[in-house]
Amino acid sequence: MRAIETDLLYKTAGPGDRPAGKSPTIILLHGRGADENDLLGLSQFFDPRFLVFSLRAPFPFEYGGYTYFTLNEDGTADTDMYLESFNRVMKFVDGVRALSEVDPAKLFLVGFSMGTIMSYALSLAHPEKFAGVAAQSGFVRDHPALAWKWDQLKGCDFIITHGVNDPVIPLTLARETKGRFDRSNAQFVYKEYPMGHEISDESLADVSGWLKKKIDREGQR
Repeated sequence: MRAIETDLLYKTAGPGDRPAGKSPTIILLHGRGADENDLLGLSQFFDPRFLVFSLRAPFPFEYGGYTYFTLNEDGTADTDMYLESFNRVMKFVDGVRALSEVDPAKLFLVGFSMGTIMSYALSLAHPEKFAGVAAQSGFVRDHPALAWKWDQLKGCDFIITHGVNDPVIPLTLARETKGRFDRSNAQFVYKEYPMGHEISDESLADVSGWLKKKIDREGQR
């Protein structure tokens, strides 16, 4: 596999059971204070046909790990950092799509927390580039320079998972995001779990099963 032209660090995993031709592909986007190793272990629970990329967020986090943007004291985001992260990660996405090993029609984002916020931004701004998004423990955070294509989401499906006891990103924000999806033309699954700010065995099994069904369904067309 040739290297992707990017200034971001990443790791890869799989596929263990590579189909002939191009592979369905997942890009993992970690939460604030983590790095490219944090979600990479999830790859063992995904269908072995997936090629997996785990990306490191662009900016160092002051308490360790990395982040996509700084949060201000009032909870708002540093909009310059947010937009820079969006642009740099989108360039990485385009690099992945261009790889000969990747099926660009079967490209998925799997995010957690702030990685979910970025996954929403990428997919809502450019839904044509993704087959689906697994949005775990996050919400849609708007940006003044980015426009969401709520009426153009056909073909980019979503599974949204959130803990009812999440102390970091309140359940109310996930439910507000669900309300926005209810008013869109997206196909999506929304599920709540008896957990905190985390990925549980149950939620991971649901995400993994959803991803498998997606590539099985696409392969039958």
